Amino acid sequence: MILSPLEQALATLPSAYPGPGGAAAVIKDGQVIGRHSWGFANAETRLPFTPQTLFRLCSITKQFTCALLDEFADKSPFDAAIAGYLPKLEEAPPGIMDLAHNQSGLRDYWAVAMLHGAPTESGFGASEAHRVISGTRSLHFRPGTAYSYVNQNFFLISEALEALSGRSFAELLRTKLFERHGMNTAFLAADTQAMPDGTQGYEGSEATGYRPAVNHIFWTGDAGLGASLDDMIAWELAIDTQRDDPQGFYNRLSAPVTFRDGTPARYGHGLQRGTLFGRTMTGHGGALRGWRSHRPHLAKERLSVVVMFNHMSEAHSAAASLAAAALDIAPVSQEENPGNRALLGHYLDKKTGLSASVTPSASGTKLSLRYAYPPETLDLWTQNGAGREGTRLSLSDEGLTMTRPLENRIIQLRCLAERIRHDGLAGRYHCPELDSVLTLEGAEGAVYGGFSGMLGQGRMERLQPLGDDVWLIPCLRALDHSPPGYWTLAFQRDETGTLTGVRVGCWLARDLFYRRCQE
Repeated sequence: MILSPLEQALATLPSAYPGPGGAAAVIKDGQVIGRHSWGFANAETRLPFTPQTLFRLCSITKQFTCALLDEFADKSPFDAAIAGYLPKLEEAPPGIMDLAHNQSGLRDYWAVAMLHGAPTESGFGASEAHRVISGTRSLHFRPGTAYSYVNQNFFLISEALEALSGRSFAELLRTKLFERHGMNTAFLAADTQAMPDGTQGYEGSEATGYRPAVNHIFWTGDAGLGASLDDMIAWELAIDTQRDDPQGFYNRLSAPVTFRDGTPARYGHGLQRGTLFGRTMTGHGGALRGWRSHRPHLAKERLSVVVMFNHMSEAHSAAASLAAAALDIAPVSQEENPGNRALLGHYLDKKTGLSASVTPSASGTKLSLRYAYPPETLDLWTQNGAGREGTRLSLSDEGLTMTRPLENRIIQLRCLAERIRHDGLAGRYHCPELDSVLTLEGAEGAVYGGFSGMLGQGRMERLQPLGDDVWLIPCLRALDHSPPGYWTLAFQRDETGTLTGVRVGCWLARDLFYRRCQE
């Protein structure tokens, strides 16, 4: 029996992306042209993974939250509601659409929770969320000027939807979206500890073995969607049905969005905007420990793909492979280009206090950039630059210029000297804005640090030196799937060389100052 390219791509998913189980579907021209499930939704109870298995869609939820918001013609009451959630903010608050477009300037609350000392697998619900959010005093950029991925943007939208409608977010999802579009088993799966049908998410790999993932956070508008593959097929079919209606719900969500300066934005209404194989695409991924999902939608091609894994394999790549098969696109071989070593090194963005490291990738033919998390792989590595559409590096007089169109930012990176200053690091540092404490202990190559605050006492991690007075403190596991990765610690000294404080930040939460405490 000869399989079509799509049938073959679906059949190879379990081996190409190994794990306990999964499901995928491809919808083309208003028809389901591929639908496949395999493995186990719960390996311990031997519950099979089927198209009806309930699954955590995680951040794919964001477009559903924005679809509810879009039903309100007058958004001004929402702006006032958002300002009310930020009583201590000392500058102009973001508006509701700044939140929907991830242009709010707020720091991500799950990243900030780690500075408050939250243990990795601790509980985090509405009360903890409001404690963290209500303490916000500053933004890490002016609303509407840049992009930063912030989960509580959509938590706050769902909170405002409840307040202004007088109905629960779960009820709004059910009556306004799920029932309307034939998503018969979809629901708000706020509690990440368990799913009602027993589906389990898994950490690990075939090399290390799989273990049930432990999560104790509660999600609403940011990532709370629970749905089956068949529910998501119904969503994609509803999108196709309205494809020619300019006022159709998905056409409104995927309409062009800009920053304040008029520059086109690549994220809006809970949807990423970009290209796939040169075709215009909207979509989103979702992730939590033990769960991965992705759904790209190519409107002109009338093509949608949905991939669900109850393990940590890369759903984005799997979805792209199915889209390529559906469009009969042959794989493109990558050119090997070892480039030039002039770009390699450790750098500091003085404006935000964030560090960046540029190293060869594992293959040695591309570059790995650690700035956000996870690190990015940059190709087209040449004598004077690297990167493509998402991130571009080019040599400058002071170091590197990093262009990040998604964020609407051009960043000047200063090269850090190789020498490291170890003297005087140990001690306690206090952040007045968060009332958080950074404790550093040890000396030379064995300096350890940890944060503590209103959510607990975080674990101690060994600091990693970068150069000058800049260090990293690892944070590779956090409340959410996407952790801070590494906190940059940029120490400051007075004219005598005495440490006075440290700027702390990661891409999700930047530019917080910790003052050195007097012993």
